[in-house]
Amino acid sequence: MEKKLKVGILGATGMVGQRFISLLENHPWYQVVTVAASARSAGKTYEAAVGDNWKMDTPMPEAVKDLIVMDVSNVKAVAETVDFVFSAVNMSKDEIKAIEEEYAKAEVPVVSNNSAHRWTPDVPMVIPEINPEHFKVINFQRKRLGTTRGFIAVKPNCSIQSYAPALTAWREFEPYEVVATTYQAISGAGKTFKDWPEMNGNIIPYIGGEEEKSEQEPLRIWGTIEDGVIVKAKEPVITCQCIRVPVLNGHTAAAFVKFRKKPSKEELIEKLVTFRGLPQELNLPSAPAQFIQYMEEDDRPQVRLDIDFEKGMGISIGRLREDTVYDYKFVGLSHNTVRGAAGGAVLCAELLTAQGYIQAK
Repeated sequence: MEKKLKVGILGATGMVGQRFISLLENHPWYQVVTVAASARSAGKTYEAAVGDNWKMDTPMPEAVKDLIVMDVSNVKAVAETVDFVFSAVNMSKDEIKAIEEEYAKAEVPVVSNNSAHRWTPDVPMVIPEINPEHFKVINFQRKRLGTTRGFIAVKPNCSIQSYAPALTAWREFEPYEVVATTYQAISGAGKTFKDWPEMNGNIIPYIGGEEEKSEQEPLRIWGTIEDGVIVKAKEPVITCQCIRVPVLNGHTAAAFVKFRKKPSKEELIEKLVTFRGLPQELNLPSAPAQFIQYMEEDDRPQVRLDIDFEKGMGISIGRLREDTVYDYKFVGLSHNTVRGAAGGAVLCAELLTAQGYIQAK
C-alpha cells in the first residue's frame, strides 16, 4: 500500500481501545491519527487521558502519546480526520448502535468490536477465515443507510473463537449437537487483577448475556445472505455454560460434539491443521500462517504456554478423543483480546481493505 490509511479509535482509552493502539503500532497499511473517547477525556493528550490505567504488557506507542483525545460524540469532527474507524466504545447497547450508525452515515466505515450491531440483519459479523462472503451484505446496508462509503461491520463474541473454528473445519461431517463450557479470562470484562482482586483464586459461574451469545452467534456466522439480510443456520444446536476464571488473557472451551457422518480422529485432526481461509490466501498482515494448530500432548493447550500462538491470532485445539455420550470431545483455546477482540477486528479491516470496501477518501 503506497500511503497508509488514516485510522481513528473510538473508545481509545479502554482496554480494547488500548489493544487496538498496541496492535496497530507499525502496521504496514494503517496509521492511527485520531483517538476518541468520552467527554471527560476529550482535550487531554492520550497519555494523560489513560494515566496509570495502561493495561497492555508492551509500552504505550510513542506515536499516540501526544495525540489530543477527541470527543467520540463529535462525529463530524472525528469523521473529517479519518478514512475509517475501529469502535470499542463503552456505552449502553442503544447508544452504541446509534453512534456507530451515525459514523457510518457520516461516510466513515466502522469496524466494531462491540456487540450492539451483531444481530442487525444487514450488518456482517465475520471471522475472516470462516465467513468472508458475508461482507457482500454491506452493499444492501449502504442502500438502507443511504451511504456510498460508510457502513458497519462487526466481529463476533470472543468466547466462540475457542470452538467455532474447529466446528467450521468439521462442517462436512455435519455436526448437529454441541455442548460447550467456556472458561473465560478477566480481560474479557476489561479487567486486570489490579482492578479486580476478588478474582484471585476465585471462579464466578455467570457472565451476563454470554451464554446466549455463545449459543447463537456461531449460527449467524454459518448463515446465508437471503434478500439482503443474513439468515442464521439452524444447526448445530449449541448449549453453553460460561464461567469467569482467574486468568488474565485466554478463553478456554471444553466441547462435546455429535456428528451425522462420524469421522475418525485422524480425519478430524487433518481437517483442523489444513484449514485455511481467505486471509491466508491473501497473506494479510495480521493473518496467522497457521489458523488452527492441533496439540498431541494430554496437558495442552494451556493458557501460559499457548495463548500467544501466531501472535495471539491462532487457535489451539487439543485433547480430541471419542466420548461415551457424544461422538467426540475436545479442548480449545483462543486469545480473547487479540483474536477474540481487537486483532479479529483488525483482520476484518484488512480483508475489507483488500476487497475494496475500505479505501482512502
